[in-house]
Amino acid sequence: MAATSLKLPDSLKQQITELVEGTGQSAHAFMVEAIEQAANRVTLRRRFGAEALEAESETLQSGRAYDPEEVFGYLAAKARGKRVARPRAKAWRP
Repeated sequence: MAATSLKLPDSLKQQITELVEGTGQSAHAFMVEAIEQAANRVTLRRRFGAEALEAESETLQSGRAYDPEEVFGYLAAKARGKRVARPRAKAWRP
């Protein structure tokens, strides 16, 4: 495992110390977990953005898309356990 050094403001270090008090977790473990969660969030956000750009490109290229009301209705019905046909993509270009 690689070692690194962080310079934290005294107020943040104190806050972390207070947060882990009585939890059985060390300040170090708390900080590692926090950094890991932040890195995972950024990774997911970037993946989401890339997938959104890809979906937009596919939609523009095909000229077809799903009607939002039909999709929301479909999802609501599925959430209620109903059997319902999937919505179909429709041409959206004039």
